[in-house]
Amino acid sequence: MRDVAVVAYGLTKFGKHGGSVVDLLSEAGYRALQDATSSVSEVDALLVGNMSSGEFEGRSGIANAVVSELALEPAFASKVENTSGSGGAAFLLGWSGVASGFYDLVLVMGGEVMTVVSREEATDIIASLTHPVEYAQGISLPGYAGLMARAYQHRYDAPREAMAHVAVKNHYNGARNPNAQFQKEITLEKALESPMIADPLRLYDFCPITDGAAAVLLCPYEAADSYTEKPVLVRGVAGATDTHVVHEREDLTAMRAVRVAAERAYAMGGLGPEQVDVAEVHDMATILEIVQTEELGFFRRGEGWKAAMEGATSLEGLKPVNTSGGLKAKGHPLGATGVAQVAEVTAQLQGRAGARQVSASKGLACNVAGFGNSAIITLLEAGE
Repeated sequence: MRDVAVVAYGLTKFGKHGGSVVDLLSEAGYRALQDATSSVSEVDALLVGNMSSGEFEGRSGIANAVVSELALEPAFASKVENTSGSGGAAFLLGWSGVASGFYDLVLVMGGEVMTVVSREEATDIIASLTHPVEYAQGISLPGYAGLMARAYQHRYDAPREAMAHVAVKNHYNGARNPNAQFQKEITLEKALESPMIADPLRLYDFCPITDGAAAVLLCPYEAADSYTEKPVLVRGVAGATDTHVVHEREDLTAMRAVRVAAERAYAMGGLGPEQVDVAEVHDMATILEIVQTEELGFFRRGEGWKAAMEGATSLEGLKPVNTSGGLKAKGHPLGATGVAQVAEVTAQLQGRAGARQVSASKGLACNVAGFGNSAIITLLEAGE
């Protein structure tokens, strides 16, 4: 297996665009190609993470359309679907193509346009990923998060304020990210007094409905200097699944897929959680950031809430998490998220994150599909 490098990235601004996902993907892809230090005239494959272009826009064949928009024919192209983990899944497959030697240059993209339908329709489209038995009972992703938050509070005596601290921190970071959907700080009081969505979680505990796209360019590490002066090495990448039926899980306060995928990625990369300097995690709801930081080994089980309240995950903390603003403030265009997470970690490792820059040589991205139904973990390290 060959070492693989991330050599360029590109993003659109996240928010309400209302256009076509093909347009946004093409914009992100163009920016990634322009980010390379030398001209990229030929790409072997283009992989697009996307959950529901058909449901949101009535459109299929988006990967092939993007190839033509970017004039990258005859590159192979395919859409990769793994619900909200589609971007991470596309990255894993792109990495495997380069690592195996099957491809030499792969453009991995992710994108979604969600604001073209009503909030109620969008919620229902997203809920289609749930098991039919649970869907029939009216369950939604916010509903799952509320159940997890209540169970976590009860088991670990965590105060409601802990989750609000995650929201405040991520809005602070988002205010320093020019591509974030929300670029405005909020107070703890505002988070705690916002409308109830799924008890005990309120409006500011959840990510918004978002349009956007992201792209990264992968090549063999040995050829990385052809495209960048600051290559980022993929040290490890792995995925895992948990039960589709959430109520069949042994522990509602845990995310087994995250833990297993992380263990596999750490083993592959020869790293431990203590060596990770910066991380992007899948905070569809604030409670998920807390639980994932525990499953990733950053904090002990039941102590992630303390780390959030004590500032350990802030830009100035010992373990900065979601420097981009996370899904909470940056936004969550379903298929784009996993690729955007890799792009943010890459920016941090290259020292290109601007006002939200932290000191980091190793980073991690955690993209979750559904409500912990699947997870993809990527470990990255600044190259020499």
